[in-house]
Amino acid sequence: MIALSLAEIAAVVGGQTHDIPDPSVQVTGPVVRDSREVVPGSLFAAFVGERVDGHDYARQVVEAGAVAVLAARPVGVPAIVVDDVQTALGALARHVVGRLGTTLVALTGSAGKTSTKDLIAQVLGRKAPTVFTPGSLNNEIGLPLTALSATEETRFLVLEMGARGIGHIRYLTGLTPPRIGLVLNVGSAHIGEFGGREQIAQAKGELVEALPPASEGGAAILNADDPLVKAMASRTQAKVVLFGESAEADVRAENVRLTDSGQPSFRLHTPSGASDVTMRLYGEHHVSNALAAAAVAHELGMSAEEIALALSEAGSLSRWRMEVTERPDGVTIVNDAYNANPESMRAALRALAAMGKGRRTWAVLGKMAELGDEALAEHDAVGRLAVRLNVSKLVAVGGIEASWLQLGAYNEGSWGEESVHVSDAQAAVDLLRSELRPGDVVLVKASRSVGLESVAQALVEAGEGEVAAR
Repeated sequence: MIALSLAEIAAVVGGQTHDIPDPSVQVTGPVVRDSREVVPGSLFAAFVGERVDGHDYARQVVEAGAVAVLAARPVGVPAIVVDDVQTALGALARHVVGRLGTTLVALTGSAGKTSTKDLIAQVLGRKAPTVFTPGSLNNEIGLPLTALSATEETRFLVLEMGARGIGHIRYLTGLTPPRIGLVLNVGSAHIGEFGGREQIAQAKGELVEALPPASEGGAAILNADDPLVKAMASRTQAKVVLFGESAEADVRAENVRLTDSGQPSFRLHTPSGASDVTMRLYGEHHVSNALAAAAVAHELGMSAEEIALALSEAGSLSRWRMEVTERPDGVTIVNDAYNANPESMRAALRALAAMGKGRRTWAVLGKMAELGDEALAEHDAVGRLAVRLNVSKLVAVGGIEASWLQLGAYNEGSWGEESVHVSDAQAAVDLLRSELRPGDVVLVKASRSVGLESVAQALVEAGEGEVAAR
């Protein structure tokens, strides 16, 4: 964070100083909410969670080097006391962003946000110092914490914005007003909470409504291949830039294909030129993500050649998202277990089919959460797709939603041979350990709450153990 005195911070957040001998002392380190992340010069934000109260760690963090605690009550050590820590954190982020000459890029969408954010960060990082959202910290706490990690040297600030209802993105853009806003897609993620795709579109479109007009440099980057996203052009005064495989897209892909290992390759076209891209990431769905990143980078002055090179060299920065491990015995584990929705499930299954040509393929799948009334139909459809893509075996893991996955596969024509329903992650591990053969490809994917990353990790460790035993 830019250096600010405790007195300045108290004024910004409307707080009262307590137990602070010298209010001119500056915060020179990061603002953190996890006591384990405290370093000398930090400001510790004390949140009250379901199981842990950050105020209980006040003395510990000060002893570890924190300058003060941002707290909801006096804690016996230097503190800035406010009515609400979350509100204060947001106010501080807004102040710091306003002080910096940073170009703020915000993105949202139903699927692919984190992967696209990672691509944008890697592409822009070649041009100038870039700060971006770590992992999926895209909510009302994670977003200001990321913004506060920017410094005077930061040229680009790339922020992922999530939403679980109308008004959420409007709130986030109020904390960190973007100049460039990117909307990837409108899908089925959280449809049970929103009530329908039109409501999701309404919420996601709050991002483009927050952009400055084109005369002030505002730019809305919209997916030309998604009608609900493309229609958001009418909701902004910013310059509209379309990306996609559509002929009308300003930034588009031609000659899209997958390599033998399942990595996308295409010809990137931008208004200033064209260049070839072959990605290190897996799955054709990354083409759209790459085009979105390319549109942002082009808007910020990068050439087609620079963008294509950066996209071709970019990797995955966030764990459990199409994370590919080649075991010494030739088994390939694809850990995509961070989260799941119908769109990302279909994309992952198609990637599995491409990666597994000529090999046995396994889809270890679990529940897709927050689908509401659509849950049965969507799980059934994913099970059927696994059969249509000739996945060798579907292993459905967990409760009722997993049984719908397996039933969809069964009714599509697996007749029990290509699909099985197991009770939990350990049962899946036991099954796979006994049946995997060298050369097999295993995809592991479910909503975060299912915790199927443990299956992928166990399979990776099993391969390491077998080599050690030999």
